[in-house]
Amino acid sequence: MQLIFLGPPGAGKGTQASRLAEKLGVPQISTGDMLREARDKKTPLGQEAGRYMKEGALVPDSIVVGIVKERLGQSDCRGGCILDGFPRSVAQAQVLDAILETMGQVLTAALSIEVPNQELTERLLARKREDDDEEVIRERLKVYAQQTAPVVDYYRSRGLLKKIDGVGAIETIFERIMSALELEADGYSQVSCGD
Repeated sequence: MQLIFLGPPGAGKGTQASRLAEKLGVPQISTGDMLREARDKKTPLGQEAGRYMKEGALVPDSIVVGIVKERLGQSDCRGGCILDGFPRSVAQAQVLDAILETMGQVLTAALSIEVPNQELTERLLARKREDDDEEVIRERLKVYAQQTAPVVDYYRSRGLLKKIDGVGAIETIFERIMSALELEADGYSQVSCGD
């Protein structure tokens, strides 16, 4: 199973991706974790990414895509993986399709965790991070919506999008994900990728 988690800051996608990865026995791959791991392993792309990270700058797409390709080529991803934080643009989504195709794999589904902005703002404010005031949070959500709406549309048009109501208890949301993927509690069946 090759899965993608989409969702705005505060939607809980990292938490849910981690739970699902454990349940399925596949790695959860976070873009941030991948960049740090590649940097620490001193791979050529990792060293290049490290220079941007040290300056607090965004790592260019070309480097992120290269690192994703390196990571997906590792043996623990042969049985599938869960991507969290990638792709962030339609161009990245198309590159991911091409990477998976060269590996003889296809994307199973893109899970979009849907949470109203007011709820997201409350969650993010509750984290009490220094840079999280209401105005900054509103801007982050606006930018996310602008950047990610085309990605959501891309996967919807391909019949791979699964919208998940992200409001409620963590366990309840996880059950919705399992249901959307037609997974059983004691294993999983073939996934239907219809909308």
